[in-house]
Amino acid sequence: MLSVVISGGSGSRLWPISRSTRPKPFVTLQDGENLLQKTYANHGLVSDTLGVLTVTNREFFFETKELLAKSRINYPHTPFILENEGRDTAPAILAATLYAKTFFDPETVLFVTPSDHLIEKHDLFVGSIKQARSLAEEGRVVTFGIKPTSPETGFGYIEHEGTDVIRFVEKPDVQTAEEYLRSGRFLWNSGMFCFRADVMIDEFRKYHPDMLSAMEDCMSSCSSKENKNAPFFELPDEKFSKAESISFDYAIMENTKLTSVVPCEFSWSDIGSWTAMGELVEADENGNRTEGNVRIHSGNNNYIRGEDRLIAAIGLEDIIAVDTSDALLLAHKDAVQDVKAVYKQLEKENHPASQAHTTVYRPWGSYTVLQESESFKIKRIEVHPKASLSLQKHYHRSEHWIVVSGSALVVNGDQEMTLNANQSTYIPAGQVHRIENPGILPLKLIEVQCGEYLGEDDIVRFEDKYGRDC
Repeated sequence: MLSVVISGGSGSRLWPISRSTRPKPFVTLQDGENLLQKTYANHGLVSDTLGVLTVTNREFFFETKELLAKSRINYPHTPFILENEGRDTAPAILAATLYAKTFFDPETVLFVTPSDHLIEKHDLFVGSIKQARSLAEEGRVVTFGIKPTSPETGFGYIEHEGTDVIRFVEKPDVQTAEEYLRSGRFLWNSGMFCFRADVMIDEFRKYHPDMLSAMEDCMSSCSSKENKNAPFFELPDEKFSKAESISFDYAIMENTKLTSVVPCEFSWSDIGSWTAMGELVEADENGNRTEGNVRIHSGNNNYIRGEDRLIAAIGLEDIIAVDTSDALLLAHKDAVQDVKAVYKQLEKENHPASQAHTTVYRPWGSYTVLQESESFKIKRIEVHPKASLSLQKHYHRSEHWIVVSGSALVVNGDQEMTLNANQSTYIPAGQVHRIENPGILPLKLIEVQCGEYLGEDDIVRFEDKYGRDC
């Protein structure tokens, strides 16, 4: 069996923490881990597996690879398939299926999960996988159904008898969800699947032959690249764009006649709202749940999450408040599903708060924008040990680097120098430059940019150890 992690999407219902350049799988929970780390840990519980294949956006490759390395999974195969754009789950799962057929065996069983669900009661989880695998080996297309504990309106449902699927149901209204809960015949649709590669390819040939043809062409055009023992395959942009953008549920699960469902009793949540996120935090005697530097006076049943500054709440009830350095969300608990609508509006406006945080992660480390105006920008930069920025130049801005801690190896035009704490260098516009951390501790510096244009696209790369465009 091959484990597959599908990592993508925007996680728009968890805005402003989740954004397009740092989506829901990277959202940090109260214990300091993010959902992607927990997903890899769950896959590490599966014995007798070929490895873990991750399908993700190429922009997230380096950070995802680091999280996989930290998960302590020692499988011999940990490949990646990299998309240039999200085209929903059907093309992603088909790409993984074609990979399994090509590199392993047509009868390889795939166990597929999203990267942003929270799963507990792991002994029951492993037992459900074993049951699903047995059904998949018999040629069934298996989904995992979660026994509902409340009348949720944000989930799809599966009506079933034992492992037989009667029908899939879209997200219901409250009254219908209550009826489903009382009947005992319905399960939450978890979005996890198990099937044989050859069976799934036949199903795509039957129901979506054009997508199968497009993805076969796409995968045959991929060449394997190696990045520190993690082979990756970049899907060609032009060929991948020919695959229809559609979910796996719509494309296959609602059409195939081979569906089975495993009723599951392990603890599961898709963390699909701020209400669900708040439930991970222990409530006080008034039902308030808080994260960060928060004080509540005379309030009940609130969830308030902050990052840096103090938040004081007085006389509030049933409120969700999520504060970041550049955006604040305030919502009544009954309207929390509408966060997605706000995100979509910001996305339509191309608003920066829908795209990136003030802290942006790169293969070499991260930078945080501390202050900016039309003519200057100040950043705090952290460079991982043994990492380096690309050899580059800018046409429209000069830069001044001041080392705060650590040691920096700097290329500045024809000069190469070492800078330690409290030392600096100036790079005029148009000058080729690079900074590297040769040490074993993080390098921290302040960068001051000045110029007529300060956009991140004002960059010409000459060399880059991470394979970004030069």
